Amino acid sequence: MSISKTVFLIVSILLIPFTYAHSQQVERNTDTTIAIATSGNSWVINNPIQSSEVVSSDGISNWTNQNQIIRTYFYVEKPGYISLAINAKAKTVSSEIKISFGNESRNIKLDKSEYIIIDIGNFKIEHSGYQFIDLQGIEKEGDTYADVKEFLVGFNPISNTINYIAYDFYFGRRGPSTHLLFQTPPEIEDIEWFYNEIEIDENQDVIGSYFMACGFSGGYFGIQVNSETERRILFSIWSPYKTDDHKSIPEEYRIKLLSKGEGVTTGEFGDEGSGGQSYKVFSWKIKTRYKFIVSAKPTENESTIYTAYFYDLEQDTWNLIASFRKPKTHSYLTRLYSFLENFIPETGIISRQGGFYNQWIRDSKGKWHEITEAQFSADATAKKGSRFDYSGGTKNQGFYLKNCGFTNDHLKIGTLLNRPQKGISPDVDVNELEKINKTHKIQ
Repeated sequence: MSISKTVFLIVSILLIPFTYAHSQQVERNTDTTIAIATSGNSWVINNPIQSSEVVSSDGISNWTNQNQIIRTYFYVEKPGYISLAINAKAKTVSSEIKISFGNESRNIKLDKSEYIIIDIGNFKIEHSGYQFIDLQGIEKEGDTYADVKEFLVGFNPISNTINYIAYDFYFGRRGPSTHLLFQTPPEIEDIEWFYNEIEIDENQDVIGSYFMACGFSGGYFGIQVNSETERRILFSIWSPYKTDDHKSIPEEYRIKLLSKGEGVTTGEFGDEGSGGQSYKVFSWKIKTRYKFIVSAKPTENESTIYTAYFYDLEQDTWNLIASFRKPKTHSYLTRLYSFLENFIPETGIISRQGGFYNQWIRDSKGKWHEITEAQFSADATAKKGSRFDYSGGTKNQGFYLKNCGFTNDHLKIGTLLNRPQKGISPDVDVNELEKINKTHKIQ
């Protein structure tokens, strides 16, 4: 799924002031007016999954439910004064809607079938960070309350900066992904195994979350919340052939499945790179520590075999997820990382957090090394300033990552994080793991 980039022109308007007692009038002109598109920045806050029914690439439309509160977010760098206007129309006949900002609200009536810019008023912003405008339906004569294309924001001082999702709406609505880039000793070039643990706190298992434990150059391995009733363990390997269409990959560049565990589904993936994918539907639980380990072994013909295992606490045993052969690649594990991602745009309005613990690597000679330092990072959505709701840190002798929800506790990208050293290597018999793998070879 993707949404083409949309450019909104800044429009010159005449603003009739609607000034509250605490507000300062803001003179609007084309240099200080920002058009914030509802198509990229609005959600149904009391039922986020319904957002896709009301908010489309054209903005707010098909708005029929009076109980829906539609919230539009934007970010300001410092306090000040702003003026607000709305670009909206009644779908067929007249309607009345309520617009709220801060502690103030105003009802406006729409009685035209063409878009019209209507003044909302001038407001004082008391603090920097995320602000929001709420819409709620009051009365309608037709089927819908209104179509809303955008909000127009003017600000004072004019040096203030307003950030919002201006394009790449699909990724912007998903929210920023956050990463832990693990700092491995530079002298270890033959990392054969990477071990990590994940625990998710109560109410942090938001639908659309991917808590990725073992990431490396060319692949990733972790757990997902796919729906109210389904959760998965996911392991994927990218093809060395760069394309988003897995069907176009030449045969000599295709990822080959060598083995897979019981109950594991395998196939190919595309859209964000392409390659081989495996997953197991597994009802993992909150407040439970899960173990992950992945290996990379360079083989003949300039290939590498990647294998992932997940520890099932209830069965008290390691389970094979899958083993893949990647051609045109001859490498041990490099660029180790973990991430937290939201893959459902409708839930980009909900904050979630994951804990990552006890990271270790094992070299090709069989020696374990503990990893206690990670650099915090985030994706392009964060780096270009579309969203600022990203953070991470240390907690409970481990690391954590947080994203989405339009929170204001973001952490500077590039921050180095350190967890306490434990000094006790994982109780993992890699020889037993390889025996498990052999019993699941595909004939």
